[in-house]
Amino acid sequence: MLLVAFVTLLVAVALQPLPSVLSLDVHLLRQLAAKHNVTSILVFGDSSVDPGNNNFIKTEMKGNFPPYGENFINHKPTGRLCDGLLAPDYIAEAMGYPPIPAFLDPSLTQADLTRGASFASAGSGYDDLTANISNVWSFTTQANYFLHYKIHLTKLVGPLESAKMINNAIFLMSMGSNDFLQNYLVDFTRQKQFTVEQYIEFLSHRMLYDAKVCLRLH
Repeated sequence: MLLVAFVTLLVAVALQPLPSVLSLDVHLLRQLAAKHNVTSILVFGDSSVDPGNNNFIKTEMKGNFPPYGENFINHKPTGRLCDGLLAPDYIAEAMGYPPIPAFLDPSLTQADLTRGASFASAGSGYDDLTANISNVWSFTTQANYFLHYKIHLTKLVGPLESAKMINNAIFLMSMGSNDFLQNYLVDFTRQKQFTVEQYIEFLSHRMLYDAKVCLRLH
């Protein structure tokens, strides 16, 4: 099952001695990927996992200028809001894949599609209002683009192989900080509706709902 493979992957790495965790045990990750027949990595979330989708969205939430990217492969900004690789890139690298590309990247190749893609959008959150504030992709929009990805992949490799690849993919979800930093603490809409504790519970339910959406869509 998709989530079992994903949880096993994270737990197994977490149980390693501290030096192995810090260095990301490449051998272990590749063993686990092979054991669970992992075929690709599909990413949803915010700036912590957005490799550049926001470059192609009309929003100010971008990372396509220096000093972003100064430690990346070509020392140029890619849209990642960091100076180098993101967590999904390191996971992909450990599995023998190149960095995970943004789904909107026009240079995306057919080979890239077979290894997965990121639908993440910097500034997004579990609360759709968070994405609306920054004019970025909500999780709902990200999920819709994932459906477009499935269509492209099916045309590329056929329905049977496409279904197999997506069923054996790792689904990564990383977001939540913007729900407070860009939403609850700045825009008073949610403050009028929820206490902090209630909003955390609201986000928890949204996170579980989004995870179930990924399971249905795969």
